[in-house]
Amino acid sequence: MTGSLVRLHRSSRLAASALLGTALMTLVPLSPAHARTLPAVGATAETAALYDDEAGGNADADDPAIWRNDADPERSLVVATAKEGGLRVYGLDASLVQSIPAPAAPSEDDAPGRFNNVDLVTGLRTPSGRADVAVVSDRGSDRLRIYRIDPSRPGRPLTDVTDPAAAPVFSAGQEEVNEQSTVYGLATWQDRRSGRSYALVSRRDATELALLELLPNASGTVGYRTVRTLALPSSFRLPDGTSWTPCGEPGELPQVEGMVVDPANGVLYAGQEDVGIWRIPATLDGRATLIDKVREYGVPGTYDPGTEECVPGADPGFGGKRLAADVEGLTLFQEPDGDGYLMASSQGDDTFALYDREVSERNEYEGGFRVTAVSDDLDGSEECDGAAVLNEPLGSRYPDGLLVVQDGHETSAPGAGDGREATGFKFVDLGAVVDAAGL
Repeated sequence: MTGSLVRLHRSSRLAASALLGTALMTLVPLSPAHARTLPAVGATAETAALYDDEAGGNADADDPAIWRNDADPERSLVVATAKEGGLRVYGLDASLVQSIPAPAAPSEDDAPGRFNNVDLVTGLRTPSGRADVAVVSDRGSDRLRIYRIDPSRPGRPLTDVTDPAAAPVFSAGQEEVNEQSTVYGLATWQDRRSGRSYALVSRRDATELALLELLPNASGTVGYRTVRTLALPSSFRLPDGTSWTPCGEPGELPQVEGMVVDPANGVLYAGQEDVGIWRIPATLDGRATLIDKVREYGVPGTYDPGTEECVPGADPGFGGKRLAADVEGLTLFQEPDGDGYLMASSQGDDTFALYDREVSERNEYEGGFRVTAVSDDLDGSEECDGAAVLNEPLGSRYPDGLLVVQDGHETSAPGAGDGREATGFKFVDLGAVVDAAGL
């Protein structure tokens, strides 16, 4: 923890902001010196702002994925989640191509659909042939949603092909679904040995991960089954012999959201928000290794039910140096020779950290960068949740590839200065990132 300031989860910060206005600024930690010295990269485009209020359809930008149209790279797409606002599909110019609503609640007393994370499977084997699909974690209903991508339908490229019989992932029934300890983070994985396709998901307010096999049906829909689960630690032994558990609301454990699988070796990287980044076999049947910690690791905290905040104690100095909680938005920068980088959003200080992709190099830290404003109308990325990178040419607009990052505080949006919470996505030239970060 920086100084004696309190760090809140982003959802708590937004809720508090509505009540406290500018007083919330006293709760946000100052960026450490290293964050200010990292190279800066400006965005080239941004999506229209989303607003998490009734007028905005309760839309809140969260996680993007980049689909490459191999036949016509200029017509590649960015698929992104907007929580209760459903799914958004954008062109490379950041213009809206398609908007897909989240499913309605089964009844007025039940939770509505809430799309949290998205990832892609290219060449999914189906009874009718190969298909590219977007896989979404629907936190509201505790299910996966699967959408087929069809570039021959330029105005409606995504079609819902979820098996209607798909069951909740973690919940026994709707009553448990409504408690919202549901499917949260998500990453896809195609096992090169078996050719099978999977989704790895995390559980909200818990440490549980699940490996789900995707099951295409003859009817053209796609279901899934749970193969295996794994629970990460919720408490940790510190070097001084004491035990530490990240502070949170009663009953909440340190959750995972950002996840990505390296297709070359089947390694899952999972960001436990208040802890750090784990390296785990994607099969979930091997040892989990913590490759880096957040700075707040080991800092004791006491939950205050009156303020619904965690009051931190003295920092014992056991945390990492590159990540400020929450660690979010894990994505993989793949190079043609097999090298590359694991990229993580350091949400607490608005930076991005880069780690060597090679396990043999122990995922060594390689540097970082910030996405900053280029004009009054094109701001940077703050409190970033999700990120996606594609190191492949995408036509004349992005010949060196593309990075898309969520902006959790869209300061240049209309109404943003009038109390409306605005979010969106920034498109960044990957070549500019490579140059700035010296990759």
